[in-house]
Amino acid sequence: MSDMPRVRAVAHADKEKALYTIIVAFAADPLTRWVLPQADRYLTYGIRIFDAFGGAAFAAGTAYEVSGFAGVALWVPPGHEDGDEAAQEAAQEAFGQTLQEIVAPERLDEVTRVLDEMQSYHPLEPCWYLPLIGVDPRYQGQGCGAKLMKYALAQCDAQGLPAYLESSNPANITLYERHGFELMGRIQSASSPPVHPMYRAAR
Repeated sequence: MSDMPRVRAVAHADKEKALYTIIVAFAADPLTRWVLPQADRYLTYGIRIFDAFGGAAFAAGTAYEVSGFAGVALWVPPGHEDGDEAAQEAAQEAFGQTLQEIVAPERLDEVTRVLDEMQSYHPLEPCWYLPLIGVDPRYQGQGCGAKLMKYALAQCDAQGLPAYLESSNPANITLYERHGFELMGRIQSASSPPVHPMYRAAR
């Protein structure tokens, strides 16, 4: 079975390549395109947003790809999400500056409120966090997303730790439920699409 797709950790040199897979995978994502509705701004700034949102996975060695970057998952294990206090503040400042650059001033407060509410659902106990998982549309329906999920969740289970994610696309909720995640709530502002935080208990 040597031709079976394998999940591999993303090498530092391939970070940009992995983020481009996320770019194409999220091109129709409801929340992402609510934040970046113009195609030119999405393609220009999307890679910065995704790196700020899930880039800690690369430093932790838990950014994964399958089938030659057909799919990518950025998992952040406990202890790597925030880093030290100085690094956390720098990351938050950079993310805030990027939002100010790309979001229309009249929508910035609403976007920030949605992101803050998402943060409020993050579990306080140590857990694995999945900020981003995506499959290139050309390869969707071939099991790439499921393979990425199973690979990381096996590590969660081996460590006896829970996992957490936010589903920014309601169409993906059933996929996550099949892997043991349960809905925690619903986040939505006046104009935003719904976001569903989901939790998978330790096993």
